[in-house]
Amino acid sequence: MADVMRSGSAEDPHDAEHRSGAPDESGAGSRRRKPKGKKKGSFWRELPILVITALVLTVLIQAFLARVYVIPSQSMEQTLHGCTGCNNDRVLVDKVSYRFSDPEPGDVVVFRGPQPWVQNEFETEETTNPVARALQGAASLLGFGAPDEKDFVKRVIAVGGQTVECCDAQNRVLVDGKPLNEPYLYWEPGRGVGQDEFKPVTVPPGHLWVMGDNRNDSADSRVQGGGGTNGAVPVENVIGKAQVIVLPPTRWQSIPEPNPQSTALGAPGWQAGMPLGAGFAAAFPTVWASRRLVGVVRKRRSPE
Repeated sequence: MADVMRSGSAEDPHDAEHRSGAPDESGAGSRRRKPKGKKKGSFWRELPILVITALVLTVLIQAFLARVYVIPSQSMEQTLHGCTGCNNDRVLVDKVSYRFSDPEPGDVVVFRGPQPWVQNEFETEETTNPVARALQGAASLLGFGAPDEKDFVKRVIAVGGQTVECCDAQNRVLVDGKPLNEPYLYWEPGRGVGQDEFKPVTVPPGHLWVMGDNRNDSADSRVQGGGGTNGAVPVENVIGKAQVIVLPPTRWQSIPEPNPQSTALGAPGWQAGMPLGAGFAAAFPTVWASRRLVGVVRKRRSPE
């Protein structure tokens, strides 16, 4: 009888499972069959928060970091396409660079037109409907519509304190009496290849002298506000630096920004050699550090 009891108890599946410490299949299965379900509708409750967060981030990025602008004007052909009947370029304008430095000659900048400037390149169609106007403003703020400011895109030719004039015997703009090297110039067919002359203008401190690459089809510092110092643009009006063409895809490229004064004005020999000297100076510690790193790795890999 005792043998039967021992045999029976050993063969009892529930008893064997408890002794061996194995999990109770039926209990686990029951738990698996009744999992704690997620709260229904949680995604839809979180969706408005996600949308609002995305919109806030979009506004902050547009306001402080970068923004995409449409180029509707021919004044920067062919660096930037903005011609009638063509697919106008979209450019990414960096708003961070000029927080740490000022615009330099050769930079392509987007800026708010100062008071004397009357022509607006980035024009927005006005509507009398207040609701439509509010939606238009919101779309502009989020980057889906045209900017709601009187904005322009031009190239910096001279900065505060420099004197600019046109032209020398070879039809070149002069800055501080020295001719500029401007490889980006475009002469639109039918408009000639000679630049309009203007008398010397000393750019006021804290201002920029800007001109379009399509030199004979650009309303810029030469004519805006009647020309002269009225055509200069305050640095504080600069929105940002045009860095990259983002659309259309066939035009993806960085925007060339050669300094037109670099060749003409030149730099002292010791300054021109600075990059090479810095390269040599950095080469020695780099090689030393790499050798040390290789030695440490080999030592750790070798058997003790």
